Amino acid sequence: MAKKGISQAEVIVALADMWELLTHEQRSLVVDHLEIRKYKKNQVIYAEGETPSHLLCLLEGKVKIYRDGVGGRSQIMRVIKPVEYFAYRAYFAEGHFVTAAAAFEATTICAIPMSIITQLVSENNRLAMFFIKLLAIDLGISDERTVNLTQKHIRGRLAESLLFLKESYGLEEDGATISIFLSREDLANLSNMTTSNAIRTLSNFASEKLIAIDGRKIKIIDEEELSKISRIG
Repeated sequence: MAKKGISQAEVIVALADMWELLTHEQRSLVVDHLEIRKYKKNQVIYAEGETPSHLLCLLEGKVKIYRDGVGGRSQIMRVIKPVEYFAYRAYFAEGHFVTAAAAFEATTICAIPMSIITQLVSENNRLAMFFIKLLAIDLGISDERTVNLTQKHIRGRLAESLLFLKESYGLEEDGATISIFLSREDLANLSNMTTSNAIRTLSNFASEKLIAIDGRKIKIIDEEELSKISRIG
């Protein structure tokens, strides 16, 4: 089942929130069908327009959900952190993926066939409510992101993205450096702006001593002021 690098026991621990809802027989069914997939940095996990087939759960690494736009420019819709489930909405909607997913860094994912998930959901009301809650949370995040990306000015969007990354991935041991090191292009795509605008606004934030920049590392110095800029938009 699991390839070298992660054990079955570790997978079960990672899936604890779903695992505890299953009967012994249902757990055996999941174990018999799950697989562990590994992806390299920037490797595509699924592409826009593909037909979904598996529930994916991020075990290790970082994943971006994005959509290619006009002129080859991408828009990062959301970021996935361990341990989050994704890639299942389109299957429940009986449609195709309207976004794509790729690894920000070396990534390990647990994949369970959606045919197994739908069988379990039909048998287990608690599991059905589990996925309804996940979908409701995702819808709320999507609504909030839409407002942030369409109604805020450049400074507000970038400040919101930095705080979003901090909340999603946490901080390094220094208690200030965001624990994900994005390229300027990825940060721009997350903030719905051009790369040049992202670079200029980051430089302004650094000059204002709101952040400190060291290559791709971004240290938050004045979170209160960044939050104010994000709120004002």
